[in-house]
Amino acid sequence: MKEGKKLVPKLRFPEFRNAERWKLVTLREASVPVTERVGQRKLTPVSISAGIGFVPQAEKFGRDISGNQYQLYTLVRDGDFVFNKGNSLKFPQGCVYLLQGWGQVAAPNVFICFRLKDGYSNGFFQNCFEQNQHGNQLKKHITSGARSNGLLNISKETFFGVEIQTPSPPEQQKIAECLSSVDELMATQARKLDALKTHKKGLMQQLFPCESESQPRLRFPEFQNAGEWMVRKAGALFSNRVTKGEQGLPIYSVTMHDGMVRRDSLDRNYYDIEDAAGNKKVCRNDIAYNMMRMWQGALGVAPEDCLVSPAYIVLAPAKGTVPEFFRYIFKLPATLLTLTAHSRGLTKDRLRLYYDDFARIPLRCPSPDEQQRIADCLTSLDDLIAAQTQKLDALKTHKQALMQQIFPSPEEVEA
Repeated sequence: MKEGKKLVPKLRFPEFRNAERWKLVTLREASVPVTERVGQRKLTPVSISAGIGFVPQAEKFGRDISGNQYQLYTLVRDGDFVFNKGNSLKFPQGCVYLLQGWGQVAAPNVFICFRLKDGYSNGFFQNCFEQNQHGNQLKKHITSGARSNGLLNISKETFFGVEIQTPSPPEQQKIAECLSSVDELMATQARKLDALKTHKKGLMQQLFPCESESQPRLRFPEFQNAGEWMVRKAGALFSNRVTKGEQGLPIYSVTMHDGMVRRDSLDRNYYDIEDAAGNKKVCRNDIAYNMMRMWQGALGVAPEDCLVSPAYIVLAPAKGTVPEFFRYIFKLPATLLTLTAHSRGLTKDRLRLYYDDFARIPLRCPSPDEQQRIADCLTSLDDLIAAQTQKLDALKTHKQALMQQIFPSPEEVEA
């Protein structure tokens, strides 16, 4: 156990403001390795996904991959920690998760498993691992990339030498309880968000006809006797806008999930045409799509007059065509299959949907008034989803800021 020179967080609970400084404790001092084999027990084989935690192998890989190695898997119980040596974007030096609510599971024996000794809080240490305190130290010991099996070359000796900033047991518990309450708020908010997304998915299945049907199962009262939706060729609903760009208009990009967004808001580098005349003009309420990714739903409705890359197709809606309605139509699984079938290319990564091919696609749609009613309904639901997403993001930001205050900074640890 090492004494830290400046191991004092910026923010402490009142009862600990005059308490002793935090200390650096190695995992070797704070824990015991878990090495018991599964043997003949029938347990769920698990893996670990960064940012998620424990996941059944059958769910992650589509099957149980333990095979003949199953009996050699490690028996992990609730309250045990598991270190996955696999690198990821969130945890480049591997991730550590606490098993909770599973009872007992079978973990691959390439994972490093351990259990904390008395006097050390599971919740406190889990938050230390969430901060990647282990990764910041392990990266100094990694001299090459991942092995052929995708795992980093980190020995048990190196891993158990990781030092964790640790206060007294009561302060550990207080911090764990505080952060746990924030986690519960985040979990509640995430459930609200998931419920809205599920509701939207179910609603869309009701508001749009199934593939073999000519009208939806659910209609707004004023359209219940409106009859079947008509089939029209996409070329009759949208023309191909090929107007050259004008100076002074913002440049937009089409994204897979967020539709059309200003290019300067994206964290990317672009080296294509910046001259306005070399781009295409898009008028407000046009639909622009990425011809190489339309089969995946890469499209958006323009919120204002703007410019896009000449590689995009710009659809100008005809009179009576509600673009926001078709934004949802083009995202339906059945429509995406149709868009794929009309795209040209030998392989999926080379598929392109040219306007002439798009124009021949049959699309089923109701009257303009019903189009607008459906679009307004789904747009309002999207606004709710966006608001709930912002609340969840705010909670995540709050927790991150709180952790920066109640844990000593990495610079102080290294001092």
